[in-house]
Amino acid sequence: MSSRCFVALGANLGDPVATVSKAIEALRNLPGSEFIAASSLYRTAPVGLKRQPDFINAVVELVAVSPAPTLLDMLFAIEARFGRQRSVRNAPRTLDLDLLLYGDELSADPVLTLPHPRLHERAFVLAPLAELAPQLVIPGRGPVSDLLAHCAGQKIEMLVAHAIG
Repeated sequence: MSSRCFVALGANLGDPVATVSKAIEALRNLPGSEFIAASSLYRTAPVGLKRQPDFINAVVELVAVSPAPTLLDMLFAIEARFGRQRSVRNAPRTLDLDLLLYGDELSADPVLTLPHPRLHERAFVLAPLAELAPQLVIPGRGPVSDLLAHCAGQKIEMLVAHAIG
């Protein structure tokens, strides 16, 4: 059985445009999944800890056959390859990969919450997600387009239009 999944990418240390682009390629070759599309790249202001560089963000759509926890472990392994170190929440990072949605699966597990617990509040996730799947409905939250409209005050700038496929 396979599930339509969305993964958010973000980076703000080193060369974040190159990092996010290389991470998209890593996701393109992820075992046990089929790469469907990547959003454009976006520049966004940091959330939480404000005194840090802007982030480069994107979203990738996959069809995964691996269970959600296995997919999450593979995402953590990619982060580690890119030098990710976990310190304080919202800290600067070389690469952050978040499993946003795994089909319609709902999970309140502290290690893997689905849908991602803050995706409905963040333009840096919703804008690239809406680019890939404008009709998508976030389980328990509503249509992605409506959620994005509620984040209209958050500054986000499209940088590089990616070839969707």
